[in-house]
Amino acid sequence: MSRRPFIALAIAETLSISGTRLSGIAIPWLVLSTTGSAMLTGLVAMMEMLPYVVAKALGGPLIDRVGPKRIAIICDSASVITVGLVPLLHLLDMLTMPLLLPIVFVMGVLRGPSDAAKQSMVPEVAELAAVPLERVTGTVGAIERLASTVGAAGAGALIALIGPSQALAVNAFTFAAAAMAVAAGIPALPRAPKAETSGIAAYGHELAEGWRFLRRDAVLVAIVLMVAATNLLDQAFFAVLVPVWTQDSGRGPILLGTLFAVFSGASVIGAAIAALIGERMPRLLVYTVAFLLTGFPRFLVFALDLPLALIFATLAIGGFASGFLNPILSAVLFERTPKPLIGRVTSLNAAFCWALLPFGGLVGGALIDAWGISAALFVTGLAYLVVTLAPLGHGSFRGFDRRPAAGANPT
Repeated sequence: MSRRPFIALAIAETLSISGTRLSGIAIPWLVLSTTGSAMLTGLVAMMEMLPYVVAKALGGPLIDRVGPKRIAIICDSASVITVGLVPLLHLLDMLTMPLLLPIVFVMGVLRGPSDAAKQSMVPEVAELAAVPLERVTGTVGAIERLASTVGAAGAGALIALIGPSQALAVNAFTFAAAAMAVAAGIPALPRAPKAETSGIAAYGHELAEGWRFLRRDAVLVAIVLMVAATNLLDQAFFAVLVPVWTQDSGRGPILLGTLFAVFSGASVIGAAIAALIGERMPRLLVYTVAFLLTGFPRFLVFALDLPLALIFATLAIGGFASGFLNPILSAVLFERTPKPLIGRVTSLNAAFCWALLPFGGLVGGALIDAWGISAALFVTGLAYLVVTLAPLGHGSFRGFDRRPAAGANPT
């Protein structure tokens, strides 16, 4: 039993997610503060998330072939240079929208395989640590939430202190440190058996193999459909709706970062509890209730422009509930996926779950332009409520509470 790979993975996840949260606030605020356009803000968010999803989907066979450790190191190292271009160009007074768009595009291309590679390490790390899978996914979920909290709070302070573009220099540092943590602390994990043939055709065959497995599993398909829809609405909320509400209310980036930090901070507690008792939880009940608490209420309090104390309380409750979601989803996914297919199946699953997310910013921007911020928040929240009621009428979700043997091939 070795704890070192888990600690290294935890450090790498903390650093990369903190940096990603920082850039997720800094870049929209940069565009919004310089152009004043909600639509352009949504466009920039899409330009990062669309390649992120595509690269994540296509990177699975590469992760299985090359190994997740090497992919994580390569992508995080390249991200240092890409993210660092933004503060450099701003310093040289050369940063324009035509230059920013391709930079965020490349950022998405690199982040997709890196995140997928780190996720595919979880089952092996759980075995090395000799702890239940749900405990590891819960711990990783708590780490992700904590990193989001630190990144959001730090982003608001950094943007106020040095500006949104220069705050991204810190993001470049976090990617460098994450690459070093993976390189130093995680051993070379097993790869998938080498394919008998090579080339694009063989790569496509491996990708199709992951797709065939995923689409035959009714539980995983049900997860993908629901999470894809909620991710679209979450992206509209975080990337456009809340930043525009914050700016329209005459407040600055510190409040924006604090709002996100409260949500993420509360989710750390939820994920930590899920790590402790996850294997004993009734999965479907917890999953459904958590989605109901984390969805519509937070849209409603912003739409009604309620007092900040009530907004913070609602975000805290919603964040706490959201902390239970990823540990459940990850455990179900890893339990139902054979080890040789982990890279390609988890990558495809994540990519499909994120497939609509690139358009969330555009949806948020379009709704604001058409109806104003309050109506946009209410409509988006109502759509979230409809989506989160899906498990109550979808038979496939009942498979949540069945725990097949690890690596089993369900039908």
